[in-house]
Amino acid sequence: MQLGLLASHPDREMISNMKKARKPDGSPDHQRSPSRRTLLGLDWLNFLLADVQTGVGPFLAIYLAGYKWDEERVGLALTVGGIAGILTQTPAGALVDFLRSKRALVGVAVAALAAGALLIALLPSFWPVMGAQVLIGGTSSVFLPAICSMSLGIVGHAAFDTRQGRNQTFNSAGNVIAALSMGALGYFVSNRSIFFFVAAFAVPTILVLLLIRPAEIDYEMARGANDGEKGGKAESVRVLFKDRPLVIFLVCAVMFHFANAAMLPLLGEMLAKGRGRSSMLFMSACVVTTQFVVTLIASWSGREAGTWGRKPLLLIAFSVLPIRGLLYTLTSSSALLVAIQIMDGVGAGIFGVVSVLVIADLTRGTGRFNLTLGAITTTVGIGAALSQVIAGSIVHHIGFRAGFLFLSGVALSALVILYFFMPETQNTRLATE
Repeated sequence: MQLGLLASHPDREMISNMKKARKPDGSPDHQRSPSRRTLLGLDWLNFLLADVQTGVGPFLAIYLAGYKWDEERVGLALTVGGIAGILTQTPAGALVDFLRSKRALVGVAVAALAAGALLIALLPSFWPVMGAQVLIGGTSSVFLPAICSMSLGIVGHAAFDTRQGRNQTFNSAGNVIAALSMGALGYFVSNRSIFFFVAAFAVPTILVLLLIRPAEIDYEMARGANDGEKGGKAESVRVLFKDRPLVIFLVCAVMFHFANAAMLPLLGEMLAKGRGRSSMLFMSACVVTTQFVVTLIASWSGREAGTWGRKPLLLIAFSVLPIRGLLYTLTSSSALLVAIQIMDGVGAGIFGVVSVLVIADLTRGTGRFNLTLGAITTTVGIGAALSQVIAGSIVHHIGFRAGFLFLSGVALSALVILYFFMPETQNTRLATE
């Protein structure tokens, strides 16, 4: 994985791109020369945040079932957390745009998430768990826009491609380590120990924030604003729907996640048929396979996005999704089904990096980068939630094959829309400003 090597010296291409930064008029942009300490702080913040976030969601259902919660109450707890996350995404993005102290915001959110995990561990009854889920779902919405904002404000637009790829690499590596660690804790210690692990990891996560020097985060650049009058004013969420390329990308992103969100849960249900306890091992293998591939491909995606452009990489990510859904219908071999998750890693690794770059392109100079990121995350979350309901209903009435083919059809439609209607965004704002 070469994680230690990545952490030891920041990407040389990123530093080179900082030196080449230009304003839209062709004049030299602000020279972004972040310290090695700040860049390492970003690396490890992404890694440790993945450890903290991974521990809460996937293991909650198993933990609550051990306390005799029925399926309805467990489902309600998971739904409450998901709704809280969806409702707070757009306000969280606007808050990140507004606040100058990004580090403090992340620190408060990490502390709140740790408090929610402790509440679940110590008081696994109905109302404490519901309150914890609202707290966790709401505060977790801060992390994506805050990390992207700090990264953009630290390295600038010219090096943001490479930085975003690096962020995703460390985040996915953290997911792999967290999944393995928490699985071992749940098996050898107890399910409750997982939530104490989350709370414990919040401490080094907050300490890592101190490595990032606030003076090196350009406030205007962090929210996608230019110097001057236009960049000084944050715009309303209503203006998002006046930007045609942004609306097209929003439609494509929602369809991508609608098609993708239900595939792994449906695969888990299919693997569980007749496999008993071993189904958990297969599901773990699927998750680790996906995250390992994301770890390998994310940095490459960030580098190539500046060379190939955004659209060619997005086409690759969108292309593998319908193929993956189709392949699920052609085999019942557990080994092959796990291997197909490599395609999930390719799609997620590219989309997770390039989608943020597209938003940064389309909002450059507007001062609403994080607001837009939050709004798109909100709509994507709604699409993902509907995916589980609709695909689950199709599977219940017709079967798994029909469910996977339906999701593949949605993914194929998204690919067609992306190919014919979505423009390349890499130089869109540079050409128009």
